[in-house]
Amino acid sequence: MNEIQNRQHVVKRNRPERTMEGDAFSFFAITALRLAGHLTAAGDRLAKPSGQTSARWQVLAAARHGDLSVAQIARALGITRQGVQRLADVLEGEGLIAYAGNPQHQRAKLVLLTAKGAERLGAIERAQAGWANEVGAAFTPAELEAACAVMVRAMEILESDEGHDG
Repeated sequence: MNEIQNRQHVVKRNRPERTMEGDAFSFFAITALRLAGHLTAAGDRLAKPSGQTSARWQVLAAARHGDLSVAQIARALGITRQGVQRLADVLEGEGLIAYAGNPQHQRAKLVLLTAKGAERLGAIERAQAGWANEVGAAFTPAELEAACAVMVRAMEILESDEGHDG
């Protein structure tokens, strides 16, 4: 037992000091990452009957706007332009999206949802509505609004800190 306590003392001694707020935010961040994993898995299950994944579903939903380029979709989703480009190219190959000229930029084409893409997206969104209603019933609207407010604030802080080291 003494050896275990000694090892734990060494582990704790080598940890950086965090404030209570730092500990709370670290727990929040880990919880958010775990939630993101669960949401992605749920999204994959919802999208699978339509032959899609969560990532492809997000691009299809963004394409519905019709006035976004690949780079704009990537910024909106918080993922790389190259990742969105790969997904968009696959979706175009399947006839779910199409590229169109962009009056704002000669080379950055706009991503448009095709009728076939709209059909697939609609099927996914119908499945998602039932799922969201079921999961959402476990919370009050006020609880979900408060959780969203904290996440939005955390994202704003992190976005303003981009490019700065910890």
